[in-house]
Amino acid sequence: MTVDEGHPALVGAARRPYWTDPAERAVPVAGETLQGAVRADLAIVGAGFTGLWAALQAAEEDPGREIVVIEGGAVGFGASGRNGGFVSPSLTHGLAQGVACWPDEIETLERLGAENFAGLCSDVDRLGIECDLHVPGELTLALTEHQVAAVEEAHALHREHGVDVTLLDGPAARERVRSPRYLAGLHDPTVGLVDPARLAWGLAETVRARGVRVLESSPVRSMEREGGSVRLVGDTGSVVADRVLLATGAYPALLRRLGAWVIPVYDHVLMSEPLSAAQLAQIGWEDREGLTDAGNQFHYYRRTHDDRVLFGGYDASYHYGGRVDAELEQGASHDLLAGHFFEIFPQLEGLRFTHRWAGVIDTTSRFTPIFGTAMDGRVSYAVGYTGLGVASTRFGARVALDLLDGVDSERTALAMVRDKPMPFPPEPLRYLGVQATRAALAREDRTGRRGVLLRTLDAFGVGFDS
Repeated sequence: MTVDEGHPALVGAARRPYWTDPAERAVPVAGETLQGAVRADLAIVGAGFTGLWAALQAAEEDPGREIVVIEGGAVGFGASGRNGGFVSPSLTHGLAQGVACWPDEIETLERLGAENFAGLCSDVDRLGIECDLHVPGELTLALTEHQVAAVEEAHALHREHGVDVTLLDGPAARERVRSPRYLAGLHDPTVGLVDPARLAWGLAETVRARGVRVLESSPVRSMEREGGSVRLVGDTGSVVADRVLLATGAYPALLRRLGAWVIPVYDHVLMSEPLSAAQLAQIGWEDREGLTDAGNQFHYYRRTHDDRVLFGGYDASYHYGGRVDAELEQGASHDLLAGHFFEIFPQLEGLRFTHRWAGVIDTTSRFTPIFGTAMDGRVSYAVGYTGLGVASTRFGARVALDLLDGVDSERTALAMVRDKPMPFPPEPLRYLGVQATRAALAREDRTGRRGVLLRTLDAFGVGFDS
């Protein structure tokens, strides 16, 4: 099959995110744009999850504070409106990564993650945000014999740290979700699912009701000092603020230094047409758990409220120079995903996908966000969530506000907050290093053997992931 032909299940698929497709859903009308000179106490750049959670927290703490959120596209245009909607309580890209990087703090990090997750659920409930938030848990599934050992190790680690996970053998895993590929599984009851776009839209509506100005279609081109304040310069105006919080994710940062630690990685997603009752009966999946598999190159998939199947992941890609361009959102990765889907669920042959899209994930070398300040504390940032940001962005927003306000807290004392990961090398070494690491990860997925390169990266607590 050539790239031009494409997978037959993709014929006619809309080349845009399902979550924000006005042909499918009620999409909010675009808000006001930046015009002229604006003054604020706090300006937040980016109307994704980090920026909106920060605006909500800041507005509720100080209702008199003049807050402006500035977004280059629409609310949730970036990763916040393109992801799979998995809501993990982990702040460390999973328990194993947390133990590897911060063994002395892992109990604190796990507690803070659980508190943040509970706070998110409580906020959604008290604010009346209708975003299909529910907590069916997540199944991590072994697709190969060597992944069975990885699932068993994960079960032992979670049990050691008090997480009430359940280990499933092959028949038990296939009883829950009927795929001939499943050899074992691990059920983690702490993971939730959400409609990510509706969460972002609900947060935006909530902060607007609290007096926050959310300026859309207003890209910020530069940031500069102006006396004791900071000026953000756009195409049609500017914002002068006492404090600025950067929540730009994978998009080019206004602070050049962030490019050393954060790279944009493209992740690809498919959304199916709604499954019929007969098709649902063929696969089971009655509890609607989020699903993933235990490989380095992993898939994630879930049922939506209207019984579509979202299927994404696996083929994460970095483009030379950190290029971010809408032209990179389509290609052979979607054909690869479609083929994998029917390998996992051959009984669904003939199902069509209605949407295919991609987006950039802000990735760091240790898979967790970086935090810090600039311009003598007038600017703070929280970026680099590496694909697990739906819940942890709420925590990251709180950290960035603490840093901006000069608050010493349990959060700001964390080594995860104080220390930076290993920086990515400059080009062309960056591109070559990423490609070599991807090849090594794929080789381990095929053979089950972790090669010299990956073991070396493990020793330094770094790697490549989406």
